[in-house]
Amino acid sequence: MRLDKYLKISRIIKRRTIAKEACEKGRVFINDKTAKPSTEVEVGDRLEIQFGDKSLKVEITQIAEHVKKDEAKEMFRLIE
Repeated sequence: MRLDKYLKISRIIKRRTIAKEACEKGRVFINDKTAKPSTEVEVGDRLEIQFGDKSLKVEITQIAEHVKKDEAKEMFRLIE
């Protein structure tokens, strides 16, 4: 699954266009490498997203095309 789509479906970022912009500005990293919006993500990948002066680190635990809002939290695990 594409990174920008995963960020939207997992509800880490609310809109896919915002997820795409964050990737293009170099604020999203997969396994410590800068990621493009079209980068394919897999279970076990570690994401780091920088929001201003804050940083969110998660590990992908599940990939699904469609999830309910309350099940979206199960798609990733917080690292820090």
